[in-house]
Amino acid sequence: MTRVGWRRIVAWLLVALLAWLLLSALMRFFANRGPTQKVEATAQQIAHGRYLTAAADCAACHTAAGGAPFAGGVPLASPFGTIHGTNITPDPETGIGRYTSDDFYHALTKGEARDGHQLYPAMPYVSYKTMAREDSDAIYAYLMNQPAVRQENKKNGVGFPFNIRSGIHAWNWLFAGAEAVPASQGSSPAWRRGQYFVETMGHCGECHSPRGRLGQVDRERQFAGNDKLGRFAAPSLTPLELAERGWDAASLDRYLAGGVSAQAVASDEMLKVVALSTSRLRDADRAAIIAYLVGDKPPSAVALPPPAGNADLAPVAEQRHYLELCAGCHGRDGQGVPHVAPALHGNSSVRDANPHNLIVTILDGLPEHDLPGLERMQDMPGFADDLNDADVAALATWLRGRHGGQMQEVSAAAIAELRNRQPSR
Repeated sequence: MTRVGWRRIVAWLLVALLAWLLLSALMRFFANRGPTQKVEATAQQIAHGRYLTAAADCAACHTAAGGAPFAGGVPLASPFGTIHGTNITPDPETGIGRYTSDDFYHALTKGEARDGHQLYPAMPYVSYKTMAREDSDAIYAYLMNQPAVRQENKKNGVGFPFNIRSGIHAWNWLFAGAEAVPASQGSSPAWRRGQYFVETMGHCGECHSPRGRLGQVDRERQFAGNDKLGRFAAPSLTPLELAERGWDAASLDRYLAGGVSAQAVASDEMLKVVALSTSRLRDADRAAIIAYLVGDKPPSAVALPPPAGNADLAPVAEQRHYLELCAGCHGRDGQGVPHVAPALHGNSSVRDANPHNLIVTILDGLPEHDLPGLERMQDMPGFADDLNDADVAALATWLRGRHGGQMQEVSAAAIAELRNRQPSR
């Protein structure tokens, strides 16, 4: 091809690019100039919308700590950078005040904003794509009847090339149509209703499933766990692994309703999920969620024997570390102290085949927990400055063996990796 031919091709590409940029600017201009929407709804409709908004866990990503409800600003963990939840109050300039119910449904299920720009998949439109239109309309009616808050959306910290939103169309073409393969088996009405609450409304697989190199959820390994999104891992929710960590339907219900069970106390992201979503659901819907997680014929929870031996006679370093640093709150035999610290014997993080959350907890500690029902757990200090990698590895190995039935040794290299890994947000 001649030099003139190449110049023509480059010129036409530049013209096409300029035309695309101009068209995008015009679309945004006219989208931002639309009328402010006024939505009339009865008290009953608003109450129903409030319930579904909780089921969809909207507040967790769209209400910042100490901020106005649904005004955005929540930083969301991403391997590609920090993404912030947006303002979804009915403010016409910075929120969704110009959105029609059609615009809102399109954004929820297709991932496109009213002005045509593509939303990042951190907004779980891949899960919401199966949301019933009437449920979307109910959520819309509720949000549009909340106080409008004028608050600009925070700039995202996504670097090149992932900040080119038009590229998300290709991502959608590759991954957005994938259907989740259920991790449990069932066909009962409760299982099917739970499937809708778990896969669509609660979008649980977005955190609890592994992801590929481009951030796509591995739908064929649904609920197999993910330890790459944030500082803490989202553990596996498959029926077998839940049972191996001691969970049954009753303990799952206590946890989802109040954040506390013999197996765990809700913390980090799950504390928000419980406080803002699952604790606000009706008993029947929470039971349906559990039916879907464990299946119509759930495996029996695996029990642990009481801890063997006497912790008072601990002759080795890791046991001494436990007595000096942990026993004051968690008890000499790991039995825990009500309203202070959870039991370690049988604790889900101690029993987990993946020691990730146990290690991070030892290193970082945990803040004070305010839980539904006026329950509270005291803060736990981190011991990153008190224990070296070998010490943490030995303590974690001892805890897992004595209180979790896990005999595999935790390596100092695993401690070093998590000590040096910074959270994504």
